[in-house]
Amino acid sequence: MGKNLIQQHRGRGSPTYRAPSFRYSGKVRLNKVTVSSISGVILDLIHCQGHSAPLMHVLYDNEEEVLMSAPEGVKVGDVLMSGLDVEVKPGNVLPLKNIPEGTDIYNIESIPGDCGKFVRTSGLSAKIVNKTGSKVIIKFPSNKEREFKEDCRACIGIIAGAGRIEKPFLKAGKMFHAKRARNKLWPIVSGVSMNAVTHPFGGRSSAHKGRPLQAGRDYPPGRKVGSLAPQKKKKK
Repeated sequence: MGKNLIQQHRGRGSPTYRAPSFRYSGKVRLNKVTVSSISGVILDLIHCQGHSAPLMHVLYDNEEEVLMSAPEGVKVGDVLMSGLDVEVKPGNVLPLKNIPEGTDIYNIESIPGDCGKFVRTSGLSAKIVNKTGSKVIIKFPSNKEREFKEDCRACIGIIAGAGRIEKPFLKAGKMFHAKRARNKLWPIVSGVSMNAVTHPFGGRSSAHKGRPLQAGRDYPPGRKVGSLAPQKKKKK
Protein backbone atom coordinates (compact mmCIF):
# COMPACT_ATOMS: atom_id res chain seq x y z
CA MET A 1 0.00 0.00 0.00
CA GLY A 2 1.41 3.34 -1.03
CA LYS A 3 1.66 6.55 0.96
CA ASN A 4 0.33 10.01 0.29
CA LEU A 5 2.73 12.40 -1.41
CA ILE A 6 4.28 14.95 0.91
CA GLN A 7 2.33 17.81 -0.70
CA GLN A 8 -0.85 15.87 0.05
CA HIS A 9 0.16 15.52 3.69
CA ARG A 10 0.80 19.28 3.87
CA GLY A 11 -2.60 20.03 2.38
CA ARG A 12 -4.41 18.39 5.29
CA GLY A 13 -3.52 21.33 7.50
CA SER A 14 -2.17 19.27 10.39
CA PRO A 15 -0.07 20.99 13.13
CA THR A 16 3.06 19.42 11.62
CA TYR A 17 2.88 21.68 8.59
CA ARG A 18 1.08 24.68 10.10
CA ALA A 19 2.99 27.97 10.16
CA PRO A 20 3.40 29.49 13.67
CA SER A 21 1.61 32.67 12.60
CA PHE A 22 0.47 33.39 16.16
CA ARG A 23 4.05 34.52 16.80
CA TYR A 24 4.14 36.89 13.85
CA SER A 25 3.83 40.63 14.48
CA GLY A 26 0.98 41.03 11.98
CA LYS A 27 0.06 41.38 8.34
CA VAL A 28 2.15 43.66 6.12
CA ARG A 29 0.02 45.97 3.98
CA LEU A 30 -0.40 49.50 2.72
CA ASN A 31 -2.86 51.86 4.36
CA LYS A 32 -6.42 52.03 3.08
CA VAL A 33 -7.17 54.27 0.12
CA THR A 34 -8.12 57.80 1.17
CA VAL A 35 -9.52 60.70 -0.85
CA SER A 36 -7.08 63.27 0.51
CA SER A 37 -3.41 63.00 1.34
CA ILE A 38 -2.65 61.98 4.92
CA SER A 39 0.53 61.86 6.95
CA GLY A 40 1.79 59.26 9.37
CA VAL A 41 4.63 58.79 11.80
CA ILE A 42 6.86 55.76 12.32
CA LEU A 43 6.32 54.59 15.89
CA ASP A 44 8.68 51.63 15.89
CA LEU A 45 10.87 49.36 13.75
CA ILE A 46 10.06 45.69 14.39
CA HIS A 47 11.86 42.43 13.75
CA CYS A 48 9.36 39.70 12.82
CA GLN A 49 10.38 36.06 12.34
CA GLY A 50 7.68 35.67 9.71
CA HIS A 51 9.14 38.36 7.41
CA SER A 52 12.58 38.71 5.84
CA ALA A 53 12.58 42.52 6.04
CA PRO A 54 12.26 44.76 9.12
CA LEU A 55 8.78 46.17 9.62
CA MET A 56 7.76 49.71 10.53
CA HIS A 57 4.74 50.47 12.70
CA VAL A 58 3.07 53.53 11.18
CA LEU A 59 0.26 55.58 12.74
CA TYR A 60 -1.62 57.81 10.27
CA ASP A 61 -3.64 60.95 11.00
CA ASN A 62 -6.93 59.08 10.54
CA GLU A 63 -5.88 56.82 13.47
CA GLU A 64 -5.16 53.88 11.15
CA GLU A 65 -2.22 51.75 12.28
CA VAL A 66 -0.45 49.54 9.73
CA LEU A 67 2.65 47.39 9.52
CA MET A 68 4.71 48.08 6.41
CA SER A 69 8.03 46.76 5.13
CA ALA A 70 10.61 49.37 6.06
CA PRO A 71 12.60 50.90 3.20
CA GLU A 72 16.25 51.82 3.45
CA GLY A 73 16.95 55.18 5.09
CA VAL A 74 13.98 55.54 7.46
CA LYS A 75 14.03 55.79 11.26
CA VAL A 76 11.66 56.04 14.18
CA GLY A 77 9.91 59.42 14.20
CA ASP A 78 10.03 60.02 10.45
CA VAL A 79 6.87 61.43 8.87
CA LEU A 80 5.46 59.51 5.89
CA MET A 81 2.77 60.58 3.44
CA SER A 82 0.09 58.71 1.52
CA GLY A 83 -2.07 60.14 -1.24
CA LEU A 84 -2.23 61.41 -4.80
CA ASP A 85 0.11 64.40 -4.77
CA VAL A 86 2.77 63.66 -2.17
CA GLU A 87 6.54 63.84 -2.34
CA VAL A 88 8.38 60.92 -3.95
CA LYS A 89 10.57 59.79 -1.07
CA PRO A 90 11.20 56.46 0.70
CA GLY A 91 8.19 55.25 2.66
CA ASN A 92 5.55 57.36 0.90
CA VAL A 93 2.62 55.67 -0.84
CA LEU A 94 1.48 56.96 -4.25
CA PRO A 95 -0.52 55.73 -7.26
CA LEU A 96 1.65 54.45 -10.09
CA LYS A 97 0.43 57.22 -12.40
CA ASN A 98 2.05 59.83 -10.12
CA ILE A 99 5.40 58.06 -9.75
CA PRO A 100 8.15 59.07 -12.23
CA GLU A 101 9.71 56.46 -14.50
CA GLY A 102 12.83 54.79 -13.10
CA THR A 103 11.77 55.20 -9.45
CA ASP A 104 12.42 52.30 -7.06
CA ILE A 105 9.14 50.95 -5.68
CA TYR A 106 7.94 47.95 -3.70
CA ASN A 107 4.76 46.38 -2.26
CA ILE A 108 2.81 47.02 -5.47
CA GLU A 109 -0.93 46.53 -5.59
CA SER A 110 -2.27 43.95 -8.03
CA ILE A 111 -5.63 45.70 -8.23
CA PRO A 112 -6.39 49.15 -6.78
CA GLY A 113 -7.10 48.93 -3.07
CA ASP A 114 -5.74 45.45 -2.24
CA CYS A 115 -2.96 46.98 -0.06
CA GLY A 116 0.01 45.41 -1.86
CA LYS A 117 0.91 42.03 -3.33
CA PHE A 118 4.18 42.23 -5.32
CA VAL A 119 7.88 42.83 -4.43
CA ARG A 120 7.86 42.37 -0.65
CA THR A 121 11.17 40.57 0.08
CA SER A 122 14.11 42.25 1.80
CA GLY A 123 16.57 44.07 -0.45
CA LEU A 124 14.30 44.09 -3.51
CA SER A 125 12.68 46.83 -5.55
CA ALA A 126 10.95 47.18 -8.89
CA LYS A 127 11.15 50.01 -11.44
CA ILE A 128 8.59 51.76 -13.59
CA VAL A 129 9.69 51.25 -17.19
CA ASN A 130 6.97 52.92 -19.23
CA LYS A 131 3.47 54.40 -19.09
CA THR A 132 1.03 53.80 -21.93
CA GLY A 133 -2.48 55.18 -21.59
CA SER A 134 -4.05 53.81 -18.41
CA LYS A 135 -1.39 51.09 -18.04
CA VAL A 136 1.97 51.22 -16.28
CA ILE A 137 4.71 48.74 -17.18
CA ILE A 138 6.86 47.65 -14.22
CA LYS A 139 10.08 45.67 -14.31
CA PHE A 140 10.41 43.18 -11.45
CA PRO A 141 13.71 42.17 -9.79
CA SER A 142 13.52 38.98 -11.89
CA ASN A 143 13.66 41.20 -15.05
CA LYS A 144 10.12 40.16 -15.88
CA GLU A 145 7.84 43.01 -17.00
CA ARG A 146 4.14 43.29 -16.17
CA GLU A 147 1.35 45.78 -16.80
CA PHE A 148 -0.57 47.36 -13.92
CA LYS A 149 -3.49 49.76 -13.76
CA GLU A 150 -2.40 53.34 -13.22
CA ASP A 151 -4.51 53.62 -10.04
CA CYS A 152 -2.61 50.80 -8.30
CA ARG A 153 -0.49 52.11 -5.46
CA ALA A 154 3.07 51.32 -4.43
CA CYS A 155 5.54 52.31 -1.74
CA ILE A 156 8.64 54.31 -2.67
CA GLY A 157 12.12 52.98 -1.96
CA ILE A 158 14.15 49.79 -1.64
CA ILE A 159 13.15 47.33 1.07
CA ALA A 160 15.68 47.22 3.90
CA GLY A 161 17.64 44.10 4.81
CA ALA A 162 19.57 43.74 1.55
CA GLY A 163 22.54 42.07 3.26
CA ARG A 164 20.53 39.12 4.55
CA ILE A 165 21.63 36.68 1.85
CA GLU A 166 25.30 37.70 2.17
CA LYS A 167 25.62 36.10 5.61
CA PRO A 168 26.23 32.35 5.20
CA PHE A 169 24.34 29.84 7.33
CA LEU A 170 27.57 27.84 7.83
CA LYS A 171 25.82 24.71 9.12
CA ALA A 172 22.62 22.79 8.58
CA GLY A 173 21.36 23.48 12.11
CA LYS A 174 21.11 27.23 11.43
CA MET A 175 19.12 26.60 8.28
CA PHE A 176 16.89 24.17 10.17
CA HIS A 177 15.90 26.76 12.76
CA ALA A 178 15.47 29.50 10.14
CA LYS A 179 13.08 27.33 8.15
CA ARG A 180 11.26 26.15 11.25
CA ALA A 181 10.48 29.74 12.26
CA ARG A 182 8.16 29.93 9.23
CA ASN A 183 7.45 26.20 9.07
CA LYS A 184 9.00 25.79 5.64
CA LEU A 185 9.62 22.21 4.55
CA TRP A 186 13.37 21.59 4.67
CA PRO A 187 15.45 19.80 3.50
CA ILE A 188 13.89 19.19 0.09
CA VAL A 189 14.39 15.62 -1.09
CA SER A 190 14.07 14.77 -4.78
CA GLY A 191 11.46 12.24 -5.82
CA VAL A 192 14.02 9.89 -7.39
CA SER A 193 15.77 9.57 -4.02
CA MET A 194 12.61 8.34 -2.25
CA ASN A 195 11.21 4.87 -1.86
CA ALA A 196 8.75 3.54 -4.40
CA VAL A 197 5.85 3.73 -1.91
CA THR A 198 6.55 7.40 -1.18
CA HIS A 199 6.82 8.88 -4.67
CA PRO A 200 6.05 7.71 -8.23
CA PHE A 201 9.65 8.47 -9.25
CA GLY A 202 11.19 6.54 -6.34
CA GLY A 203 12.63 3.05 -6.12
CA ARG A 204 15.14 1.00 -8.13
CA SER A 205 18.01 2.23 -5.88
CA SER A 206 19.16 4.75 -8.46
CA ALA A 207 18.26 8.00 -10.17
CA HIS A 208 16.47 6.11 -12.93
CA LYS A 209 12.84 7.25 -12.78
CA GLY A 210 11.38 4.28 -14.61
CA ARG A 211 8.51 6.33 -16.00
CA PRO A 212 8.08 9.58 -17.94
CA LEU A 213 7.97 12.99 -16.24
CA GLN A 214 4.70 13.95 -17.94
CA ALA A 215 1.44 13.63 -16.01
CA GLY A 216 -1.98 14.31 -17.48
CA ARG A 217 -4.61 16.52 -15.90
CA ASP A 218 -6.99 13.59 -15.53
CA TYR A 219 -4.47 11.50 -13.57
CA PRO A 220 -5.24 10.63 -9.93
CA PRO A 221 -3.75 12.90 -7.22
CA GLY A 222 -1.00 10.42 -6.32
CA ARG A 223 0.39 10.52 -9.86
CA LYS A 224 0.34 14.28 -10.46
CA VAL A 225 4.07 14.92 -10.16
CA GLY A 226 6.63 16.15 -12.64
CA SER A 227 5.37 18.06 -15.68
CA LEU A 228 1.61 18.43 -15.34
CA ALA A 229 -0.08 18.34 -18.79
CA PRO A 230 2.84 20.00 -20.65
CA GLN A 231 1.99 21.98 -23.75
CA LYS A 232 3.57 21.16 -27.09
CA LYS A 233 5.86 23.88 -28.32
CA LYS A 234 4.86 25.36 -31.63
CA LYS A 235 7.50 25.18 -34.31
CA LYS A 236 8.51 28.57 -35.65
